[in-house]
Amino acid sequence: MIDLTPLATLRRACRFVALLLGVLTFISAGFTPAHAVVELNITQGNIQPMPIAIPDFASDGSIDAKSAHEISDVVSNDLKSSGLFLPIDPAAFIEKGLDVARAPRFEDWRPINAQALVVGRIGNSDGKLRAEFRLWDVLSGKQLAGEQFFTRVREARRVGHIIADVIYERITGEKGYFDTRVVFVDESGPKDKRVKRLAIMDQDGYNVRLLTTGKDLVLTPRFSPSTQEITYMSFAGDDPKVYLLNIETGQKEIVGTFPGMTFAPRFSPDGQRIVMSLEQGGAANIYAMDLRSRSTVQLTNSQAINTSPCYAPDGRQIVFQSDRDGSQQIYVMKANGSNQRRISSGGGSYSTPVWSPRGDLIAFTKQAGGQFLIGVMKPDGSGERVLTEGFHNEGPTWAPNGRVLMFFRESPGASGGPRLFSIDLTGYHERLVATPSFGSDPAWSPLIN
Repeated sequence: MIDLTPLATLRRACRFVALLLGVLTFISAGFTPAHAVVELNITQGNIQPMPIAIPDFASDGSIDAKSAHEISDVVSNDLKSSGLFLPIDPAAFIEKGLDVARAPRFEDWRPINAQALVVGRIGNSDGKLRAEFRLWDVLSGKQLAGEQFFTRVREARRVGHIIADVIYERITGEKGYFDTRVVFVDESGPKDKRVKRLAIMDQDGYNVRLLTTGKDLVLTPRFSPSTQEITYMSFAGDDPKVYLLNIETGQKEIVGTFPGMTFAPRFSPDGQRIVMSLEQGGAANIYAMDLRSRSTVQLTNSQAINTSPCYAPDGRQIVFQSDRDGSQQIYVMKANGSNQRRISSGGGSYSTPVWSPRGDLIAFTKQAGGQFLIGVMKPDGSGERVLTEGFHNEGPTWAPNGRVLMFFRESPGASGGPRLFSIDLTGYHERLVATPSFGSDPAWSPLIN
């Protein structure tokens, strides 16, 4: 068996474990791999969610059944939140006492319209939690996936996220995004005296951890490609400064001291540079900094407000917003600052553009008709599409598979404040991501390694 403790090594060994266990399972149980009858085409506009049965994982008695329920509950909630799966009410289940060591009675699952079935079990192995599961195609009676993990009991929720990722990828053909984290600005206190602290959480809103004390105002946190570092802006002292923070050790350093205001720092895809906006003399221009040499290159040069830069996933282009034409619009340029061109063409004011990890879309905020819209467009500006609108929507960030966005929405009134929401690319599946306090300016991590 493969010991995956600490859990940070789990994903690196995941594919090997899947292959090993899959082969052993197929041989011992007499099953052979087959092309899935169950599959989802997630490029369609309005997708009917797939009915999937996820009974509580069994426990061999050596681990509290609470952990077994927690894992299956995380799997169910993750898949449901994607809008692509519809977990079936357990009250409808006919077969009981499922076991990962044997095939289920498929004739008991077809009448309740289950197209896929997840069977799991947990136990104790040398003081570690052992979690194993199988994913079954009910229609064909074939196993689609089977894996086993070892970790600490307190990491049970993360095992659930990883299992949900495996199921999502096996059925949709796309990478999952559940084993990820989100860094955001935690906001507490009265509206006129808000305390803003950096915080991090699992993508479903659990395990919130504060990263700063709230002594200094913090804004625009952004993940590095490694998931271990973030860059953010802080009003510590007289001038805002850009910091790098290691979220595991708590160590932070100043990227550099710049005259005037500094806005919206973001990493390059390789993590070697950051791109940001610096304000001088009433204008704001975009600069790129090499994090090794600390050398800075100016990419735009105008008397306009050029800000919110974001690299394309291949690092060759940068999208940004500028009011050089009289209103805030979206522009794209090469990474060296050349070939600057406007891509937005609709009415209204555009802001906070961010490139999809897939490279196929750019998300944005748009203010028009008294509403704040979250939408997407292709990198050439075509295909603009609104996903959601509200009183004050802002700050979209992409899940690492490029299929879901998170953003924040401000509620009106003296007692109102920002809340985090997620929405998929169809625009049909919007949900509140609950946090202990108000939350704003989310940034989604890559998949955790």
